[in-house]
Amino acid sequence: MPITTIAFDADDTLWQNEQFFRLTEQRFTALLKDHADPEGLGERLLAAEVRNLATYGFGIKGFTLSMIETALEVTEHRVPGTVIAEILAAGRELLTHPVETLPYVDQALGELQDRYRLILVTKGDLFDQERKLAASGLAEYFAAVEIVSDKTEAIYRRIFTQHADGLDRTLMVGNSLKSDVLPALATGAFAVHVPHDLTWSFEHAEEPAGNPRYARIAHLGELPAAIDAFGAQDK
Repeated sequence: MPITTIAFDADDTLWQNEQFFRLTEQRFTALLKDHADPEGLGERLLAAEVRNLATYGFGIKGFTLSMIETALEVTEHRVPGTVIAEILAAGRELLTHPVETLPYVDQALGELQDRYRLILVTKGDLFDQERKLAASGLAEYFAAVEIVSDKTEAIYRRIFTQHADGLDRTLMVGNSLKSDVLPALATGAFAVHVPHDLTWSFEHAEEPAGNPRYARIAHLGELPAAIDAFGAQDK
């Protein structure tokens, strides 16, 4: 088998995450309904989030600050302090939401841990990611955990070099084409896309169809078969 190490994304690959952001965004819109036109509010918030990534990074804290910034912008700084307080409360609640693992996660990790070295590669706020990993009960499956500020080709090269025995013997599994699949493939590793029903629009990208080191599966229960298919290519 060419693959000896499997790296997993966390949010919306191992456990639910985006659904809580969507619910918070709905709450944000409701809080501003008496103070600003809701038309285009989601686009304004997304623009603030993307603009602020370089400053705040990925995660709940940056999302909360972007909501406050957007509320100030769309109301020309007339938003009441009580609304700002509610936005901050919504952000704090995001930091305590329950961890709900996705279907087939325990089954797949349990089946693969005896055959491969498993590592976790996730981005976002350090405190929040550590909390979710501990609450998930999945930490024991992983030989290494990397919580990074972003996922780029350079970062994957460092992680795969440190924790695997070759870029071309490593597989990255995740729900984001932009963050999990494309930069991992650029290193020479394998990549498997596990689409999630809810994926942040910033993470959308063109699928690398036809790449022999790429596969798409419906859920993690199909991952062992996808790995076997990669191995069959070399026979």
